[in-house]
Amino acid sequence: MENKKEMKNWLDNFKLNHPLVIAGPCSAETEDQVLKIAHELKNSDVSIFRAGIWKPRTRPGMFEGVGAIGLKWLQKVKEETGLLIATEVANSNHVKLALDHDVDILWIGARSTVSPFIIQEIADALEGTDKIVLVKNPVNPDLALWLGGIERLYSANIKKLGVIHRGFSTYEKTTYRNNPEWQLPIELQNRFPDLPLICDPSHIAGRRDILQDISQTALDLNFDGLMIETHTNPDKAWSDAAQQITPKVLIKMMEDLKMRKITNEELDYKNSLNTLRTQIDVIDHGLLDNLGKRMKVAIEIGNLKKKKNVAVLQTKRWNEILGKMILDGEEKGLSEEFILRMFKAIHQESINHQKRVING
Repeated sequence: MENKKEMKNWLDNFKLNHPLVIAGPCSAETEDQVLKIAHELKNSDVSIFRAGIWKPRTRPGMFEGVGAIGLKWLQKVKEETGLLIATEVANSNHVKLALDHDVDILWIGARSTVSPFIIQEIADALEGTDKIVLVKNPVNPDLALWLGGIERLYSANIKKLGVIHRGFSTYEKTTYRNNPEWQLPIELQNRFPDLPLICDPSHIAGRRDILQDISQTALDLNFDGLMIETHTNPDKAWSDAAQQITPKVLIKMMEDLKMRKITNEELDYKNSLNTLRTQIDVIDHGLLDNLGKRMKVAIEIGNLKKKKNVAVLQTKRWNEILGKMILDGEEKGLSEEFILRMFKAIHQESINHQKRVING
């Protein structure tokens, strides 16, 4: 699959002067709930109404969606508001039912994207469709798997494609429900600049108080749109209550978000930007050079440990380093989360170098 300008045609056809907005409840609960939310979103930046009909939950016993009856509610949304409708599909039966009910946009969830078998089943069921199909990133940060899902759909002659960035699962407790790992969607964007890229800040955040910040970051990174979970009474939602916002809050948020210009032709701006980017390039090269030097020292330490039959991991020393670096980092305006992630990665690479020495 190669990048083509035509990949963005379906998005351009909306003729929007703002980001594409997909909004609606995490789950369709009742017909009244779905229609009430839709009507409150009708005269806003929202172009597509979303609702989960089938909910693939982490553990059994949780609410797993109302099923096919909810598709009739979505049809009513389109009839009464003119909004396009979207839902998640996870197998060929879901696809058939969604197509039978003329759902405009289908998305494939993170738990489905991890399985090439599921993606292929959906691709086969959708072969040649004119519907818009969006693929969420897999649960874990695996760009090849994400792109593989897109390629399977593309190979099935599905041309209206896009991706949704919803963050990545981690065993560590962080600020986010799912870590954004912005470098992955940026890399995808670099490879396929015309493939529409939408951010799902609801699933990245896991809580409503940081939704706007995440949305702004996505727009600053030139994302094409946002998918935001919206509910008239979020605290009483049957699923993912903490991350949903009311239609009124969403409308205000969209007013407050700032759209950045991708380029600015003013000469002074371009010269200043090029200078600053060059400075960053120099600093980045210095960082790599220093990391290389650090690993050489780690190898020397490995040689000493091998000679004296000492274990590679020295927990006390590691905790001392980490504590000192967190304090030093705070003085330089660096968050504790960033310091932990960076030095854990550096420490692991050092261990790998020392293991090769000791086992060599």
